[in-house]
Amino acid sequence: MAEYQDPTPQEPAAAQKLQVNAKIKAKRLISSSGIVSAMTLLSRLLGMVRDILVAQTLGASALADAFFVAFKVPNFLRRLFAEGAFSQAFVPVLSEYKLSGRVEVRALLAPVVGILGGATFVVSILAMIFAPTLVWVVAPGFVQIPDKLAITSEMMRITFPYLFFVSLVACASGVLNTYQIFAPSAFAPVLLNATMIAALVWFAPAMDQPALALAWSVVIAGALQLLLHWLYLAKIGLLVWPRFQLGHPGVKKIFRLMGPGIFGVSVSQINLLLDTVLASFLVSGSVAWLYYADRLVELPLGVFGIAIATVILPHLSSHHQSKTGTNFRDTLDWGVRWVVVLGLPAAAAMLVLAQPILMTLFFYGEFELVDVQQSAAALQAYCLALLPFMLIKIFATGYFSRQDTKTPVKIGILAMGVNMLANLALIWHFDHVGLALATGISAWLNAGLLYRGLHRQAVYRLDRTTLAFSFQVLLATGAMVLGLVLLQSVLIEWQSLGILGRVAQLGGLIIAGLACYGAIMWILGVRPGHLREP
Repeated sequence: MAEYQDPTPQEPAAAQKLQVNAKIKAKRLISSSGIVSAMTLLSRLLGMVRDILVAQTLGASALADAFFVAFKVPNFLRRLFAEGAFSQAFVPVLSEYKLSGRVEVRALLAPVVGILGGATFVVSILAMIFAPTLVWVVAPGFVQIPDKLAITSEMMRITFPYLFFVSLVACASGVLNTYQIFAPSAFAPVLLNATMIAALVWFAPAMDQPALALAWSVVIAGALQLLLHWLYLAKIGLLVWPRFQLGHPGVKKIFRLMGPGIFGVSVSQINLLLDTVLASFLVSGSVAWLYYADRLVELPLGVFGIAIATVILPHLSSHHQSKTGTNFRDTLDWGVRWVVVLGLPAAAAMLVLAQPILMTLFFYGEFELVDVQQSAAALQAYCLALLPFMLIKIFATGYFSRQDTKTPVKIGILAMGVNMLANLALIWHFDHVGLALATGISAWLNAGLLYRGLHRQAVYRLDRTTLAFSFQVLLATGAMVLGLVLLQSVLIEWQSLGILGRVAQLGGLIIAGLACYGAIMWILGVRPGHLREP
């Protein structure tokens, strides 16, 4: 029997080197998340400015309904590709090819760009030709109003080429994110919002149909977004000419993973599209009320949920390829803790402050008091879906980073079925608010089943530390809600205030709520270090 030998001096040095590398990667992860969140916050703030101007210009009129439907379809497909199935399938495969060097990466990118660009170009042309039929599919209630159908079809013909541009942006974004370059993809939506704001300020007032200026701005923004990504790809030597090489093994693998993933990762967006279909049968303005409420919920979802999921996907893929299960679980757990600490208080605050927020942002011009009340009711219902939406983004990466697209698809089909049943059950009693409530029910089911799958596969489990942390967040959120309710009871009536008074009063409530939440978290023993490293 060989005698036991003491560890060589190199072994502790190697272990120390691994620890240093792990800390460097953790810092990069946090830094990347911060960049994405900052850029996304800028985009969402500009998005709020855009929506304020849209509300002042169009209000919740039939013309507003028409534009939102015309914009929703290509925007839905944008989320399906840019934040959905394509990226979730493309990034893991690209991570594999990255290990073989840039030559192999370029060989993969050329056919992906060619096939993706060609397919979306054809789809865009067909959609423009058959725009009235497409409107009939996504907003069948508009068929009963010929003028509304006509203007929606015209705007859809203008906006649909955005799909072509943004699909290529999604491809470029996946490449840049894999090479740890997150800023361009996070900044791209800023271009969309800035272009739409410019259209509303300078071009819409001069047009007979102001909404047409918005429609044209969507396409222009798509071209600007693509140009931005091309510049960054050129800097790292990965700007390629497209090729139509269907037989490339990487392409086959991407589209094989992408097919079911379209359904799995984008169920929440499909549910929102189905809401539009049903809302088109309700009174005029229902589509707009849901839109304004959804846009407010999208602010924390985009700034926190999507940003964190975008950042951790390449890291999870890397951990899976290197068979480092502990790092995989820790990274996923880091994402969950951040979602809980940010998502839960955000949802609770918007639930309490729904009407003050809408009155402060939109109660001007063509946006009337009834629009505030109806949109606020929808926002409160959507708030119930915010936390599960964010968890879905995190849990889905746990599947797609391991190239498992089948499980989320099965869960997504079930969740969408429940959403439709809930829609039909609730719309008769609660109108458009029932559609928002149904979305929340299906979101919780989706998030719960995704977690159960990860738990059963021994990929990720909530440990006692994370559960205790979540309970602390819940207590702090409850104290914040109580404080906000008490403060609102002694404030001046919102309708009697001007814009500056509303902004000051709402700002004071938000600061007070944040202070209360932070103080209770500190008293309960939560420190920034608990969230610092995955």
